[in-house]
Amino acid sequence: MSPISSLEVTLRQRLDERRQRNLYRELKTLAAAPGPLAQVDGRELLTFSSNDYLGLATHPDVIAAQQAGAELGAGATASHLVNGHLQIHRQLEDKIAEITGRDAALVFSSGYMANVGTICALVGRGDNVISDRLNHASLIDGARLCGATSLRFAHNDLDGLQRQLQRAAANGGQTLVAVDGVYSMDGDCAPLAEMAELCRRHSAWLMVDEAHGFGVMGSPQLPLAGSIALAGLGQDDAPVMMGTLGKAAGNAGAFVAGSRALIDYLVQFARPYIYTTGMPPAVAAGALAALEVMQREPERSARLQRNIEFFRRRAAQLQLPLVESASPIQPLLLGDENAVMAVAAELQQRGFLVGAIRPPTVPAGTARLRITLSANHSEAQIDQLLTALAESLGPWAETAS
Repeated sequence: MSPISSLEVTLRQRLDERRQRNLYRELKTLAAAPGPLAQVDGRELLTFSSNDYLGLATHPDVIAAQQAGAELGAGATASHLVNGHLQIHRQLEDKIAEITGRDAALVFSSGYMANVGTICALVGRGDNVISDRLNHASLIDGARLCGATSLRFAHNDLDGLQRQLQRAAANGGQTLVAVDGVYSMDGDCAPLAEMAELCRRHSAWLMVDEAHGFGVMGSPQLPLAGSIALAGLGQDDAPVMMGTLGKAAGNAGAFVAGSRALIDYLVQFARPYIYTTGMPPAVAAGALAALEVMQREPERSARLQRNIEFFRRRAAQLQLPLVESASPIQPLLLGDENAVMAVAAELQQRGFLVGAIRPPTVPAGTARLRITLSANHSEAQIDQLLTALAESLGPWAETAS
């Protein structure tokens, strides 16, 4: 058998196996970014699957800023360290530092690159990286690739973290603890104040992925800074903060924020930053405009919080078994992949797009509907979804937990 035909046979076998297990993923094609109505495969649906929590992906000021930013060039033309670091990048980084209350920030092309690059720059052979078992794939892969001893603990288990910190101390070397601030598939927050205290006791460095916290939550002083600020922590407590610009900010790319020394260090040692063409100037301009809108229109965040509270209150009245979450991510665990796909398909028939999440994205036996809320959803739209959800669960209600 030729190498090409052997490859084709292997690929088809693996794809068929995934189809048989009802784990095959299919692309949905949208005509434009949802806001929250969207044309999906030619049909208008009300979407509850977007990470555009503040509705900024379709904000006219943000779109206008992107269009103006394109006048600076279609692309950055080179890596940041060659000639791809433009004034608009510096302005965006200064704004991120201001919003997060940090000394400085560095923009990356994606959150995945930011996490992998930062972990691999900070720790390596002879060091330790400790991770929550439900961390985002980018944190997991960074821990695998960096060469450090990888230790994991059960989700949000402080006793488990303590044990792994003790193991890391016995191993020697530096220790990085990497966790999500808000978990993308569960919607819950890490107990960051307690984790920071454990890290202090063991001289470990705490890194927090704020992809789903940045722009959505914070403290009175830093209302957009994320779960770190919500927990009352500062730069010294959680010295490494990663955030994305493709969720609450409605654009693309990511950043790491921290001390001036941390940012200078990443410029020198974070390979995905060094060896990648810089963020397109249009994206940087759009992201900067989005952050300015966040600051200028705090009612967006307030409206999102009201929508979360309304959703949970009405879901409780309908006796829908939601997972505990105060974030825009509201999971409904069904466990069974067939149930998740059937209910998601029924909702789509009724005019709603909701994410059907199955392994390997989540652990086996925890398939779920991942409902996400936006500041742009009306209470009437949320009520329509909940009514359809209660009716669609039907024969699958007993599997929900």
